[in-house]
Amino acid sequence: MVKFLSDDPQSTAAWAKGSKGEQILAEHMTRVLGDRAVLLHDRTVVGTRRNIDHLAVAASGVWVIDTKYYKGLVELRDVGGWFKSDRRLYVNRRDRTNDVQGLGWQLDAVRSALESIPIAIPLYGALCFVDAEWKLFAKPFTLNGVRVSGPKSLSVAVAQAGTLSSDEVIAVAGHLAAALPSKRS
Repeated sequence: MVKFLSDDPQSTAAWAKGSKGEQILAEHMTRVLGDRAVLLHDRTVVGTRRNIDHLAVAASGVWVIDTKYYKGLVELRDVGGWFKSDRRLYVNRRDRTNDVQGLGWQLDAVRSALESIPIAIPLYGALCFVDAEWKLFAKPFTLNGVRVSGPKSLSVAVAQAGTLSSDEVIAVAGHLAAALPSKRS
């Protein structure tokens, strides 16, 4: 009850902070990718209260992107023992592996929306940290099938050559725009 009665609940503050990160990434990707990708921002998953931060449709495929506006160092750590690997994502010394796992339902929603399209469409999940720190020679990494990176390297990955033609990119983007409408409309 206290959370709902306070002037600025933590969830509202977190949403506002996340929204800023989403805007920063949207502006970056629009500027860097130009006409090499169709970008769809803040998409609603019909029948739920959930949303997808960004979809990027390019020759490389469809990218489901969750934006995080966290401060601190991004690290991939293996916290397993001698005989077992347990890779986890840490940001500012906090375990953020659940953020990677949170992309699962988003990928499922997009996969479901793409089922009726008769062509093979590569589908990727990406967790993009805006304003976080990376070690000097750190590279993007994949954890549980999700790419973890910053905006610059994510834009490079999205812009890679791929199997989708320009016409297919436009058709797929139009289909996704209809299936996952903008939250703002």
